[in-house]
Amino acid sequence: MPANPSHVRVPVTGGELTVAVWGDLAAGAPVLAVHGITASSMAWVEVARRLGGPVVAPDLRGRGGSGTLPGPFGMVAHAEDCVAALDALGIERATVVGHSMGGFVAAVLTHRRPDRVRKLVLVDGGPPLPAPDGDPDEALGPAARRLRMRFPTKEAYRDFWRAHPAFADWSPAIEAYVDYDLTGEGDQLRSKVSEEAMRTDFVDLHTGAAARAAFAALPANTPFLRAERGMFDQPTPLYPDPDQLAGLALKTVPGTNHYTILFGDPGVTAVVAELS
Repeated sequence: MPANPSHVRVPVTGGELTVAVWGDLAAGAPVLAVHGITASSMAWVEVARRLGGPVVAPDLRGRGGSGTLPGPFGMVAHAEDCVAALDALGIERATVVGHSMGGFVAAVLTHRRPDRVRKLVLVDGGPPLPAPDGDPDEALGPAARRLRMRFPTKEAYRDFWRAHPAFADWSPAIEAYVDYDLTGEGDQLRSKVSEEAMRTDFVDLHTGAAARAAFAALPANTPFLRAERGMFDQPTPLYPDPDQLAGLALKTVPGTNHYTILFGDPGVTAVVAELS
């Protein structure tokens, strides 16, 4: 599968959603891949490259090529945008996979529109998380703080991400993901992610009723791939208590953190195996 996707623009409330497409949609059962809170469709570049079948990955509103798309934000709005993407591409049913916040969106989509979902796979996201103290800048760390930062060059932005503890093992896939997130001109380069979208979604995924109802209604033995380590590569994972995940088909993936579960070989191998 080519590393670079094609892009289509899908009409949604308030404008157009950018959707990345890898592969021929007529060549097999498609996968709808939903990214995290400050990520983009390019979070799935390595999974798509290795999977072989068609992959459809929206840039959720407020991120990537949809970075200027206004609200509504929140898990329900994102799920509705995902359905709009399926409609526009003529996809009746898809295997749906969500990472981090994308797991919450994928669960809400499955709950509200089970007719569009062949199988659901959650990757280190979807089960309820405790409401954190403070704001997203503290909980999400550099991934959130960068939204207010300006960078003089593309290489300076890469260097910012290279310093993130979760990205110690740099790769072409990570570099493609980082480069896609960059916008602006001259020495005022910045992330495409909307701070308003991030903050609204941060509150909704922690406290919103739709996400909690969706988790309570998940089909028994829904696959849940858990990263071994946390968001900052710390030993404690994002979901430290296996008892919280009772009822899910839990697999902890050794050698991964919250981010590298989509970029490094152990994580990509596990995700591709679950989707194949």
